[in-house]
Amino acid sequence: MYYLPSNQSPNESTSDLQVNDSMPEGWEEREDGNGRTFYVNHIQRTTHWDRPTQMNGTERERTEDEVRRRRDDYERRRQITNSSPDAVRSQLDAVCDTCVSYRQLQIDSAMRSNFAGGTQANGEAEDEPLPEGWDMQIAPNGRTFFIDHRTKTTTWLDPRTGIAASRPVSGKTDDEIGALPEGWEQRVHTDGRVFFIDHNNRRTQWEDPRFENESIAGPAIPYSRDYKRKVEYLHSKLPRAGSNGKCDMIVHRETLFEDSYRHIMEKTPAELRHKLWIEFFGETGLDYGGVTREWFFLLSHEIFNPYYGLFEYSATDNYTLQINPHSAACNPEHLSYFYFIGKVMGMAIYHGKLLDAFFIRPFYKMMLGKKITLFDMESVDNAYYNSLIYIKDNDPEDLELTFAVDDCVFGETHTTELIENGRDVRVTEANKEEYIEAVVNWRFVKRVEKQMEQILRGLHEVVPSNLLRIFDANEMELLMCGLQKIDVKDWKAHTVYKGGYGPSSQVIHNFWKCILSFDNEMRARVLQFVSGTSRVPMNGFRELYGSNGPQKFTIERWGSSDMLPRAHTCFNRLDLPPYQTFSELKQKLCTAIENSEIFSGVD
Repeated sequence: MYYLPSNQSPNESTSDLQVNDSMPEGWEEREDGNGRTFYVNHIQRTTHWDRPTQMNGTERERTEDEVRRRRDDYERRRQITNSSPDAVRSQLDAVCDTCVSYRQLQIDSAMRSNFAGGTQANGEAEDEPLPEGWDMQIAPNGRTFFIDHRTKTTTWLDPRTGIAASRPVSGKTDDEIGALPEGWEQRVHTDGRVFFIDHNNRRTQWEDPRFENESIAGPAIPYSRDYKRKVEYLHSKLPRAGSNGKCDMIVHRETLFEDSYRHIMEKTPAELRHKLWIEFFGETGLDYGGVTREWFFLLSHEIFNPYYGLFEYSATDNYTLQINPHSAACNPEHLSYFYFIGKVMGMAIYHGKLLDAFFIRPFYKMMLGKKITLFDMESVDNAYYNSLIYIKDNDPEDLELTFAVDDCVFGETHTTELIENGRDVRVTEANKEEYIEAVVNWRFVKRVEKQMEQILRGLHEVVPSNLLRIFDANEMELLMCGLQKIDVKDWKAHTVYKGGYGPSSQVIHNFWKCILSFDNEMRARVLQFVSGTSRVPMNGFRELYGSNGPQKFTIERWGSSDMLPRAHTCFNRLDLPPYQTFSELKQKLCTAIENSEIFSGVD
């Protein structure tokens, strides 16, 4: 028999329970968290406040017959087969020899009489009304139980028949994640938490065993923004290159950046659309795609390396990039290199290859010509964001601000006017919204305007701009940088819960069930929604960064079930309302993700 352990870890075995000799066999005395003594009937899997008493011979014989009948019923329900059935039967007979009185079930004498009478026509009895004071309910796992309001107790036994209600066989249940592994069963604890029984090893645990299955994904969740269909549309509309031409390039590994720059800048946009044929100098081999992929991988490491001064890591972490606004000071030819980078991006999109680099969210929005808002700043520069939020929420008169900002360049401070004669224009309650918008525009657009113009110039020579407008900023990241294979087990292992949620909370169980049911693309969208990027650090989720340094993925209880989830990308935090069902959580989460471009739930 298998039971959920009480007052012990879910992973502890139930086979080593110590039974008090002063009580009937099969009973145990325990204390709850408040120090109250209660008694566990391991034969009937029930608990009681009243101490059990020894049974007389008649009761014992009746109980033995009933337990044997239950044993046969159990084997039939579970369809148990064993290589040594005699051994199993002997174990069950041993249990029968030490079974316990049913007096603690507190069933009235009339019901006992019916119970002792053996097996009447159960179907007829179940059609009869319940005895006075009894009620019938359905447990969360779908099993029927009965309430005796007179004694304020519950039981699985039907008071009309004395036979336990059948238990749903949940081990074979198929849901959106797929069936549980062979020999496993899912049940619901009395406090509503879902747990799992491993009948193979006679253990219980809170963890869903399907997290161990690397291949599990389940059916993809349909959503309105069909990314794959957009990609197919893009490639169907791209300008066709000649069928006979090839874009040949021979490059040295030691001078990959320079050689690639020279080849690409010499070729026309039409030539860059021809089939790529890359060779590394001194290496034999034919390029049927693998060499080209390696070239894009190595080249992206070079051109986006902050060492060259064209890009820099964002303020919050060390794996998302932004344009260096002071690139001119690092390289006088910087605009030519940005033009080259735009061509490389266009070639990657055109030929269906990926770049090994991830950029801040505003970068992708600039590529699409979309407006950047204050909330885009939070995941990039949290300190600056908070200062602007303070201005937004308070009267800025006392701060004595003007429409000018200071910028530090190599240790020297330079003042930039946000509007004409901005040094002389005070920030007031009336114009603070204009000021905030001007600061955000300067921070992300104005400072890198020339560099971005060259990137877009090179990009649009290879891929027309109108074909990219069907994507949003999140999809542009997927299009250019692709998807990593997201390890859900690692993700779950390095997640923090707040606000009353815990690893075994029903809402959290449903959340991870939802993540398991998503395909890899949709999982990336969830991660993107919460953290601002679909990229996972090289060493996994344990190294996920927020605005103030390392910050694990966090789920916090917030709001009510009629609200959508919201995300704080700077803290990698998902505010998740206490939804009652899996389907409700899935629907609300997908809605929030799909509308994140216009939804105020991302900051």
